Amino acid sequence: MFAFLIIGAVGILLLVFSLVLGDLLDGLFDFGGDLFSGAALAGFLGAFGFVGALAYDSTDNLIASMAIGIVSGLVVGAGAGFASYRLKQGGDEANVRTGDLTGHPGTVISTIPDDGYGEVSIVVAGHITKLNARAEGGLATGTPVTITAILSATAVLVERRA
Repeated sequence: MFAFLIIGAVGILLLVFSLVLGDLLDGLFDFGGDLFSGAALAGFLGAFGFVGALAYDSTDNLIASMAIGIVSGLVVGAGAGFASYRLKQGGDEANVRTGDLTGHPGTVISTIPDDGYGEVSIVVAGHITKLNARAEGGLATGTPVTITAILSATAVLVERRA
């Protein structure tokens, strides 16, 4: 039982070590891709050790305790590896570029005169962007619009949304 506890403690120490010094030793405990990471290895060792110790204390059967420890270690290690993989993937929080805005809907927030610029607000990928805007005819504040062309990095051409 003492060996199981030592293995579990090594798993916990490895997890703490990778959390505290993970940036300094980036990738040292990552073997075979994102799914098999230091967190997955630490989770496997911790679960194997501690669940194996609990099983051995309950059954006094070393083979059954090892099997139970391995199964629980695989489940926890796979969960930790998957969570680590998903966190490294990130989301769709890419930067919004003006050149990619054509066709997106927006709203006039500052009246667009017949011969000048007003302002529109659009939401793309969760980012609220305010741009200068021109239109074929004047548009009042609150008018729903669609971006039809990019005039510059900070200005767009819009038309009333039907």
